[in-house]
Amino acid sequence: MNSDQKIVESILSMKIIAVVGISANSQRPSNYVSEYMKKNGYKIIPVNPFHDNILNETSFPNLLNIPYPVDIVNVFRRSEFVLPIIKDAIKIKAKAIWLQDGVISEESAELAAEAKLLFIMNDCLLRKHQEFI
Repeated sequence: MNSDQKIVESILSMKIIAVVGISANSQRPSNYVSEYMKKNGYKIIPVNPFHDNILNETSFPNLLNIPYPVDIVNVFRRSEFVLPIIKDAIKIKAKAIWLQDGVISEESAELAAEAKLLFIMNDCLLRKHQEFI
C-alpha cells in the first residue's frame, strides 16, 4: 500500500466530517457526496452560511462556529478560497483535510503538513470510500 492509500484509509476510519461549501441542492456533488457518506455511517456537519439546515443537519456559517470536535474537513470550494478554510481547520484541531476533485492548493498542502494534518487534494471522498469498502 502506498502512502496516499494509507492516508486515505486513515481518513476513512474517522467519522465526523465538516463539509465546507455543501449545497442544499441534491443535484450538486457536495450534497450527494455528503448524503452518501451519511448513509455509510459518517456524521455530516454542513458548513454553509446561507442555510440553517442541510441533509437534516444543522448548518454552520464556518468551521469556527461548530461547537464540537471535527475529524475531517471536506472542502467543496474553489481553489482560491481554500487557504482560510485550512487555517480554520487547524484552529479547530481537525485531524484531516480533504480537497475534492479540481480543488488544488499547494500552499494549503504545506500548511496542513506543518500542522501534521492528514491531507488529500484533488480527489473525491465518495469514490475513494467506494474503492476501500
